[in-house]
Amino acid sequence: MSARNRELLALIPVAILVTGGFTAVFIVESSQIGDLSLIYGGYFLAVCVGIHLFIRVRLPYADPYLFPLCALLAAIGLVMLFRINDELALKQASIFVGGAVLLALTILFVRDYHVLQRYRYLIATAGILLLMAPRLPGIGSQVNGAYLGINLGPFSFQPAEVAKICIVIFLASYLAEKRELLTVAARRIAGLTIPPIKHFGPLLVVWGATMIMLVYIRDLGSSLMFFGAFLALLYVATQRLSYVIAGLALFFVGATLIASHVSHVQDRVDIWQHTFDKNPCHLTKQEINAGEDCGVGQIQQSLFAQADGGLFGQGLGESLLKLPGPFAPHCEQPFPDCGSILPAPHTDEIYALIVSELGLFGGAGVIVIYALVAARGFKAAVMARDGFSKLLAAGLSAVFALQAFVIIGGVVKLIPLTGVTLPFVSFGGSSVIANMILLGLLLMISNDARRPLPPPREEGPVVGGLPA
Repeated sequence: MSARNRELLALIPVAILVTGGFTAVFIVESSQIGDLSLIYGGYFLAVCVGIHLFIRVRLPYADPYLFPLCALLAAIGLVMLFRINDELALKQASIFVGGAVLLALTILFVRDYHVLQRYRYLIATAGILLLMAPRLPGIGSQVNGAYLGINLGPFSFQPAEVAKICIVIFLASYLAEKRELLTVAARRIAGLTIPPIKHFGPLLVVWGATMIMLVYIRDLGSSLMFFGAFLALLYVATQRLSYVIAGLALFFVGATLIASHVSHVQDRVDIWQHTFDKNPCHLTKQEINAGEDCGVGQIQQSLFAQADGGLFGQGLGESLLKLPGPFAPHCEQPFPDCGSILPAPHTDEIYALIVSELGLFGGAGVIVIYALVAARGFKAAVMARDGFSKLLAAGLSAVFALQAFVIIGGVVKLIPLTGVTLPFVSFGGSSVIANMILLGLLLMISNDARRPLPPPREEGPVVGGLPA
């Protein structure tokens, strides 16, 4: 069976999942089965088949499992959002269609992704400017102490989602050019491998500026994600484990200093370490009486919801998100932005809702899907025929996997909770659009890596020292 036929066949279970999930929610909410769930499943399958046909024509040798796996994550997200609020699911479906169009445009206009190497400094500058945008007066917005998005009239956008792709492109391009100098010209001092400053300096300057801006906007989840991707790319380029160890040491030192000077960071760490203490953030009586909890209630309710799910979950639509009657009458925003027992069930805490309704096995299944996406991306990196392609595929796969790790790790209390979205699952246009661009780049890299090499050119017989 050809790669494209395998891709098409893999989309059928995805459509069945959407149809079955919507049907289960319909049964719980209205105690009847209608044909609306079949219509939704058919629409989703039609969109996926349209993307498949485009990939079949433009990228015939691309990895056959990358797109179906991402479509499966999107299907899980749509079902969970429909369980929360049908309007959210409708908006997310529209965003998915827009992301599919952007994926096609990325493949059409970036025909040869190698040209991105020429504009690496411009791309890096664009990424840093995107990270600065949430602090601009008039358009920047603050959520839970972090400057995450920008508001342009009726539209809102999280620029860090696109900035992560810009930073990865710059790092892949720079390291592909300087990898030999960083490896061969390095010196060992006191058992540590020290790269030459003249080659490593510009990389550290741009990366240091990025980290400073991330601390400035207080989006520490993206900071952790970017730094992890940076270390992964550095290791892939140089094969020097000492660089990774030194980077981790610098990160922990920097994180300790930041936590001691930025109250928002210290609160996140205190909540993580003392989740069930009476007052982990050391709030005053006035703040407690005003209803402030510095976010500790979010992680508490998240852990309670996951515990309720057990091994097999309570079933779609069966978990308790909203109490009957006038619950939270003070809310000025509609549910689930306000009035939900589990705070932010459609964004930060959607993984907790998945575990609550699908159980530990369902949550583990979602993690396996992310691991498979990362594995296919790393396989494309291994199969790539040039250094830039290898580093770009490895960097994109690493940042995708780290984003999932950061938010899932925060929800299960493995690391401090941060405001990073769960790729393709959480509600939000910025994440879906950026990850569709990321998926398009991975598909192009895998297409080039899997394309058969042209047969060797046969030369005619040599007559008198010259080809006949």
